[in-house]
Amino acid sequence: MSTPTEQLAEAGVSIWLDDLSRTRISSGNLQELIDTRNVTGVTTNPTIFANAITNPDDTSYDAQVHELAVSGTTAADAVFAATTQDVTAALDVFRPVWEATNHVDGRVSIEVSPDLAHDTEGTIESAKHLWAEIDRPNLLVKIPATKAGLPAIAAAIGAGVSVNVTLIFSLERYAAVIDAYLTGLETAKAAGIDLSTIHSVASFFVSRVDTETDKRLDAIGTDAAKNLRGKAGIANARLAYELFEQTFAGDRAKALLDAGANLQRPLWASTGVKDPNLPDTLYVTELVAPGVVNTMPEKTLEATFDHAVVTGDTVTGGYEQAREVFAGLAEVGVDFDDVTQVLEDEGVGKFIDSWHGLLTQVTEALEAAR
Repeated sequence: MSTPTEQLAEAGVSIWLDDLSRTRISSGNLQELIDTRNVTGVTTNPTIFANAITNPDDTSYDAQVHELAVSGTTAADAVFAATTQDVTAALDVFRPVWEATNHVDGRVSIEVSPDLAHDTEGTIESAKHLWAEIDRPNLLVKIPATKAGLPAIAAAIGAGVSVNVTLIFSLERYAAVIDAYLTGLETAKAAGIDLSTIHSVASFFVSRVDTETDKRLDAIGTDAAKNLRGKAGIANARLAYELFEQTFAGDRAKALLDAGANLQRPLWASTGVKDPNLPDTLYVTELVAPGVVNTMPEKTLEATFDHAVVTGDTVTGGYEQAREVFAGLAEVGVDFDDVTQVLEDEGVGKFIDSWHGLLTQVTEALEAAR
């Protein structure tokens, strides 16, 4: 009998771990997850690095912090040095996966500074700097899908940088993200860059949509509203996949694909269930479709391995059901455009807070080491 994670892989789902630390790499745990849990990539964000570097039980960063302190490095440069070292090491661990999957998987993501979320030129410069500094072909640079991020995504892709577009919540913004990807590919093609070397995923957030929507449904309080709890996130993601299928079947995308370009794969992010009343593998089993990535926190990964029931594609047959969910939300008075804007603002804000918290703690560690 194959395991649930093997069944997901067979159904066309790439499993990426939403976590990274130096100890996870050095202890062999990351390789173990590749070998036993079908993990084929890793995503990181400022919160993940903050938790790793400031963990009092993890001493794996102490020597580097001491060395950086002696050299007079700033906190921002110290964070850059530590995070890029971890990502580079993880990329090397995943190199065989990258080669075995024809360069599709074996990917590790690192994010531009959250402070640049509304700074187009700063984001472009940071993305190019990360790409050049880490210098691994299986890297993905994370750029948020803010309005300022969209032209930065196009510019980075146009320069040959592979990008993980993050913090996507609405179908409208997702359409703009795909457009930015195609625009970037057209720029790269005109510049003579080999399109087959450019990869991208579009990270569509799931559980946070339910958290915000369900809060509003609870406030409405009617039976019709209560019956919609826990449904918006999956419905939103399913319609995103429909948009993905439709757009990449269009003439503009097909011309680029025929020239060697890769699909920009949908990635399901925020897949840890926040509501204890919902099944802990809900955003795994209900979002199975060919060619998607599901990035999971370790708790969700282990729950998936232990007891998920994978029944094949659970997305493409659910488009009409998804539209019914949105019709129901409108009927009970949920302004979904406002939901997604609130989530984008909160998402950017949370990463900025984590980033500044990390800088503060690293500053204190550097001072103590000096």
